Amino acid sequence: MKLLFFGPNGSGKGTQGAIIKEKYGIPHIETGVIFRDNISRGTDLGNEAKGYIDRGELVPDSITIPMILDRLKQDDCKNGWLLDGFPRNLTQAEALDKALKEEGIAVDVVIEMILDREIAKNRIMGRRLCVNDNNHPNNIYIDAIKPDGDKCRVCGGELKTRSDDQDEAAINQRHGIYYDTDTGTLAGCIYYKKISEKSGGVPKIVDLDGRPGVKEVSAELSSKLEA
Repeated sequence: MKLLFFGPNGSGKGTQGAIIKEKYGIPHIETGVIFRDNISRGTDLGNEAKGYIDRGELVPDSITIPMILDRLKQDDCKNGWLLDGFPRNLTQAEALDKALKEEGIAVDVVIEMILDREIAKNRIMGRRLCVNDNNHPNNIYIDAIKPDGDKCRVCGGELKTRSDDQDEAAINQRHGIYYDTDTGTLAGCIYYKKISEKSGGVPKIVDLDGRPGVKEVSAELSSKLEA
């Protein structure tokens, strides 16, 4: 099963991606990891990407997409993969679609985690980290994992916040790109939905309500993937 996963920061997409990886035994592929791997191995593409990154510039699609294609051809992807974090805009969606078709690689499923922008922002800004264990879930805006006052709901430990979680301007900027239905990330998602409409439901489109808890969202996702 080859999947593309769309969802805003704060939607729980990373958590669901990890669950899919475990359940279906396919790699969860993120572009940031691909960049770091190519740079650390000193590949030609990695060296080119590093030059852009060191200059504070965006790595162009002409480098990013070949990196992604190389990753999708590796042995652990033979039974499928989950691509997360790319495409980030309409232009990238069009370029990725063309590149995959040229390689004879078909996307089976496109998943969209649907979540209101304000809820997504609150979830990011509401995250609290337990000083004893960062894996203890605490969020002041999610009833199921709301802290016990100012203490960790799991162990009673002290809580802290990540500075980037409280950077509202940065969050708004990222969400501005994601929720843009003309040229942004959602425009890329819509592009694939139009392909599905024209191709009799291929790739399969899975719209996923991101509002419930992790278990409920995971159950809905599994049900729709296996339908």
